[in-house]
Amino acid sequence: MATIDQAREAPRTGSPEDAQYRTTSYWHDSAPAPLDRRAPLPGDVQADVAIVGAGFTGLWTAYYLTEIDPAIRIVMVESEIAGYGASGRNGGWCYGGLPGSRHRLVDRYGRDAVMRYERACFDTIDVVGAALEREGIDAHYLKGGWSTLAVTQVGLQHARAAVEAHHAFGHTDDDYRLLSAEETQARTAVPGALGTVFCPHAARIHPARLARGLADAVERRGVGIYEGTRASAVEQGRVVTDRGTVHADIVIRATEGFTPELKGEKRTLMPFASCMVATEPLPPEAWAEIGWEGREVLSDGRRLFIYAQRTADDRIALGGRGHPYIFGSRLETSFHDLPVHQRLKGVIDKLFPAARPYGITHTWGGVLGIPRDFNASVGLDRRTGIGWAGGYVGDGVAVTNLAGRTLADLVTERDTDLVSLPWVNHRSRKWEPEPLRWIASNGSLKLLQIAERAEETGTRTTFSGRIVDWLSGH
Repeated sequence: MATIDQAREAPRTGSPEDAQYRTTSYWHDSAPAPLDRRAPLPGDVQADVAIVGAGFTGLWTAYYLTEIDPAIRIVMVESEIAGYGASGRNGGWCYGGLPGSRHRLVDRYGRDAVMRYERACFDTIDVVGAALEREGIDAHYLKGGWSTLAVTQVGLQHARAAVEAHHAFGHTDDDYRLLSAEETQARTAVPGALGTVFCPHAARIHPARLARGLADAVERRGVGIYEGTRASAVEQGRVVTDRGTVHADIVIRATEGFTPELKGEKRTLMPFASCMVATEPLPPEAWAEIGWEGREVLSDGRRLFIYAQRTADDRIALGGRGHPYIFGSRLETSFHDLPVHQRLKGVIDKLFPAARPYGITHTWGGVLGIPRDFNASVGLDRRTGIGWAGGYVGDGVAVTNLAGRTLADLVTERDTDLVSLPWVNHRSRKWEPEPLRWIASNGSLKLLQIAERAEETGTRTTFSGRIVDWLSGH
């Protein structure tokens, strides 16, 4: 299984940095501009707002802060390059789903507040599209919706139950509807698919193009982005880095899965890897058999959740869970040719038989951040001036935009609808110390694997599946 496509079309500088970063993911490899680092922090500096992390959260926050106050002084520090982490490695699902457990949020904040939150997530898809058009960022944005295929009898039961739950909560067919087997086959010809949950609130994007384009946009607005600058601590009034200290009244932590590397944040979020593969571009005859003309983002509802898109250059890019958690929240940044990648290739072969003759050109992975209660949060502590956003549990491509808009309103003290959403200043408790984190995370992964195998041929949810549902708040 080749890791890197030998026929790259993206421009290169010939620098070691550019070559190194292009191995990170298919998205980086196909980014249209050189991946050389910007200059590092030149020493101690003063700013109004300091942002740690130049991924989607940090970049959107800077973008909306400059819209509200063009004169605001913003300094961003990034250990690698903008979009290096999950922002440049994800599945490219700009999806308006709730980043967390609806059930747990309703218990804590009430139905009406959670419905406003969900509607804000739905609306964010169009907000992202409008921002990309306004800034001239070609991120291959295409709003085709999201389909979750039911490929087993248990999956069909879950699909029916999911739509019923959405409708009972107050949504309609305009938000979630169940498609028949015939309707499913007309959209995407997946052998044996029994139905689909379709949601229109989603778009396909090229995530590295989005991150890199957004970095250029905020830099044009006067934001200082300092790459190759590793932060070690986020403290009241300052960010401590290996290149100097950024002093600022407001400090924003936007580090997602890399959060455990910061002083005092080891148990704030659990770093968990998700891996991906991309095929070579498929010819028209293969797509004639597969269909997928709407280019909606796609999953199949399995326990080891998979996510896929048909890329702008007609590849299948597909990812999923299955890589184990590393003891002590130790971070991995290189994921190539792992057992999980072979499993993902098998998923492509099963779902899309017409793709079997074509090779895998890229294998990669990235680290997402999981909070203890599986609910994302955004907030600002006025006493310390420290803000944060994260814990998206893999749903961050769209909701990072909502986080950036919310943080901008919190920082500038604007009384908007966004600052009263239930995730604002939500606090998740810390994860347990080791070895409990390792036991719980990898034990849950094993339960998922057991449940998936059993439910492929069964007719009811397994006991192991119900345990995992309970643990994650579903």
